[in-house]
Amino acid sequence: MNKILIIFISFYLLHIPLIAHVFVHPGILHSSESLMRIKTKVADCEEPWMSGYDVFNADFRASYDYIMNGPYEFVSRTGSKLGDSNLHKKEFEDDCLASYYNAIQWVITGNKQHAEKSIEIMNGYSSKLKGIIKRDKELMSPLCGFLIVNAAEIIRYTNAGWKDGDITSFETMVRDVFYPVIENFATFANGNWDAACIKGMMAFGVFLNDKSMFDRAVNYYYEGEGNGRLTHYIINEAGQCQESGRDQGHTMFGLGCLAEACEVAYNQGLDLYSAENNRLMKGFEYTAKYNLGFEVPFNEWLDRTGKYHHVKIADQDRGNWRGVFEIVLNHYMKRVKLNPFYTRMAAEKIRPESSPWTADHPGYGTLLFTLD
Repeated sequence: MNKILIIFISFYLLHIPLIAHVFVHPGILHSSESLMRIKTKVADCEEPWMSGYDVFNADFRASYDYIMNGPYEFVSRTGSKLGDSNLHKKEFEDDCLASYYNAIQWVITGNKQHAEKSIEIMNGYSSKLKGIIKRDKELMSPLCGFLIVNAAEIIRYTNAGWKDGDITSFETMVRDVFYPVIENFATFANGNWDAACIKGMMAFGVFLNDKSMFDRAVNYYYEGEGNGRLTHYIINEAGQCQESGRDQGHTMFGLGCLAEACEVAYNQGLDLYSAENNRLMKGFEYTAKYNLGFEVPFNEWLDRTGKYHHVKIADQDRGNWRGVFEIVLNHYMKRVKLNPFYTRMAAEKIRPESSPWTADHPGYGTLLFTLD
């Protein structure tokens, strides 16, 4: 009997839930503490937050005068075949960014018109959107979904006046329209697709208070089949990435998505940043170093699908920076006191971080993620 009890206890300990059943709210990209920091720093005109706010505030999507393009019943990034037109790609991306940026503005300014604009966009889509479709749906769902769900998380938990019935309708859209597209990740593609799915699924899980959904994304970050798993995307201790031989833009895209997933986890009490001996930092260091003009080692690499084979590091987009460096710099340098030397150089070079490439990331990292 004692042996059976010991076996049972051992089994239980090996299957402890990844997080507690109660999620922290707000707690996707931004905690209450981080939102208050942003608000206070801008109010006090402190640098570099104020310079970050100046470029953010100039974005037309951060205005409560923004005119929503949609809502649409169906959206897509591309046609079913090369050459086919997309369905409202930029319009949908701008709407999702506007919902998020106005939620941030609501926190910073306290102006209810920003909250109302964010709510208008979210309610519009939750009442009409039926499908994210066609070939690139596994990218559009987590990228745009990540933005609009971050808006929803902020608005829901900052006393902005969003009605309970509207929140319920929005939850239904997230669960029935956004989530099914990425339920099985994107194992057939380059790793930025999987990485986008990871961050999207984590965000959806937090907003929906769905522990199983959140845990699936966290497990995939560690043990997933596809190229977006941490150790499948950053393939070695040197920091070489699965897409380093493809081009530098997609490499930064994938790294940025993984960093955003780590930040979501951090706000829920999980440290994904330190996984595999800070492998994420090594990927950023390798990529920043190369894009700053230095040489880095490169190993010939065939990806997990067997479709993408690279024999040398790519020059394409070298030095064409994406604004994804502040978020990791502030974690590794300020929270845990490490020295991401080349990441710091990159962040300083492009500071203040400006608007994102299309809707791949939140953008404006200097405002949103700089710590004291």
